[in-house]
Amino acid sequence: MSVLIALVFVTSPSVYAQELEPRAYSNAPVGLNFLIAGYGYTEGGVVTDPAIPLTNADIRIHTAVLAFARSVDMWGRSGKFDVVLPYSSLSGTAEVDGQPVERDISGMGDARVRVSINLLGAPALSLKEIASYHQDLIVGASLQVGIPIGQYDSTRLVNLGTHRWVVKPELGLSKAAGRWTFELAGAAAIYGDNDNFFGGHTRKQDPIYSVQGGVVHGFRSGVWMAVSGTYYTGGRTTIDGARGNDLQKNSRVGATLALPINRHNSIKLFANSGVSTRTGSDFDSGGIAWQYRWGGGL
Repeated sequence: MSVLIALVFVTSPSVYAQELEPRAYSNAPVGLNFLIAGYGYTEGGVVTDPAIPLTNADIRIHTAVLAFARSVDMWGRSGKFDVVLPYSSLSGTAEVDGQPVERDISGMGDARVRVSINLLGAPALSLKEIASYHQDLIVGASLQVGIPIGQYDSTRLVNLGTHRWVVKPELGLSKAAGRWTFELAGAAAIYGDNDNFFGGHTRKQDPIYSVQGGVVHGFRSGVWMAVSGTYYTGGRTTIDGARGNDLQKNSRVGATLALPINRHNSIKLFANSGVSTRTGSDFDSGGIAWQYRWGGGL
């Protein structure tokens, strides 16, 4: 089971459709806990909300992430609960209606909570039982909720929080073939209204629909590496009833390398970049995370 939501989250504190998360639906022993501390750096035309009307953005975001996850038994199927808390520092310049603006802020981003369950192919197993488990096809589903606790100033366009709730259901497939695993997932990010947007306006946003695919290769040493890609579209906004021309049609690619240190500790490295961009999200990012595992008989 991957807890790479922490790695993904450091890419951009409030971007839900752009996530690249390999091994999201892999199996893990019931009762296993994960503590993750990570750091990520992002630069380029990135904003915490890619539909915000900025041009010529040159922004840098440093983010520290603390996350916790636990594998659970959900009616005989393996599942997972995780929560992620980010703290970010953002600085850079952009243009709004042709006028240059600067922003330099630090603070909490929006928290995330997620529950996932493997519906097929990944029964709930103990540490002893999982030693003889061999993955074939896994079908999983998850529901993620973005909680608007992040730093937010309605007099500014760029913030670390979004002042709105986000719900993201997802359905994923994972098919193993020897040491290779092929993955595919589809999701929809559904946004609540921001009723205090940039001076007290009401901002609504259509759902963003995404599809993610990737391939993972595991080595005998326990090292694994993954290459993933995602395409997402939608997200057109409405401000006080006026429809914006900001439909998103973007794609990204990324790579992840996981390096086990011992049975309790591992290090993960990641990098990703935009391939094509219609609105926002033209940025590059990379990061590192330490993961500590305990419980479940480990």
